[in-house]
Amino acid sequence: MPAEWIWKNGEFIPWADATVHVTAHALHYGSSVFEGIRAYATPQGPAVFRLDAHTRRLMHSAKIARIEVPFSEDEINNAVIETIRRNGHEACYVRPLVFRGAGQLGVEGRKCPTDVIILTMEWGRYLGSEAIENGVDVQVSSWRRIAPDTFASMAKIGGQYVNSQFISMEAHDNGFNEGIALDYGGYVSEGAGENIFVVMDGVVYTPGHGSSILLGITRDCVLKLLRDLGYEVVFQQIPREMLYIADEIFFTGTAAEITPIRSVDRIKVGEGKRGPVTTAVQEEFFALTSGQKPDRYGWLTYVKQTEPGD
Repeated sequence: MPAEWIWKNGEFIPWADATVHVTAHALHYGSSVFEGIRAYATPQGPAVFRLDAHTRRLMHSAKIARIEVPFSEDEINNAVIETIRRNGHEACYVRPLVFRGAGQLGVEGRKCPTDVIILTMEWGRYLGSEAIENGVDVQVSSWRRIAPDTFASMAKIGGQYVNSQFISMEAHDNGFNEGIALDYGGYVSEGAGENIFVVMDGVVYTPGHGSSILLGITRDCVLKLLRDLGYEVVFQQIPREMLYIADEIFFTGTAAEITPIRSVDRIKVGEGKRGPVTTAVQEEFFALTSGQKPDRYGWLTYVKQTEPGD
């Protein structure tokens, strides 16, 4: 559902007017970096989840992609908050996007101007409204994640998401909710847009930095929650067959939040339903993001709504 206003290059413009020229470099060559952020409804009003961390990663992605950002982190943060406020959201999805705009064509695009936009929209559960409780069915994709000397997996670069599109489209065409990609060495990497956790015998396993993963911010939150809940977490290469004998598997991500996986390649995971570790992490995560529990990690940035007479 579109909102009324979009922030573009320091100004607020109507949604319908937020356009780019057909010669924009990003349209031809994928030269953009972006973030996905959620703002949650709380008793104190809307609160942006891990805003500073998302903006910092946006800047890091731009640095890796050699895209100059004409705004500071504080300016981006303030623009996110003001866009949510102006659009009157109680909860929403936020998309900051930095991209090379209209200029000369050609692969080397650093002479093109940089445009920055922030859009907000109401967006529900990415993998379906029932997925958080009932889980999703996934397949191991025939598409591999990127090798370390081909693309930069630590950066959230628009052009790299063609790989994610292949993974997701293949899964949907085959009747699954999502796909899991293996890395360049044949070990489990991540989903099309999600990090992955595997539970066996009470120990939680997840791929490390070297498995072509994006260092997810929700992943980072879940690692903290798991440790505080007393679970052992192991970073290691995960062979494909480990998915078939796991007790639990779950995805994490801004869009997917924390979503259990009930089957892989039509093989039931554990009992084929959300398990106790996934449930415990979900309960903590959603209690914190909804304001039902104190924000002990400092993860929420509250959006001050306009008061009458302001």
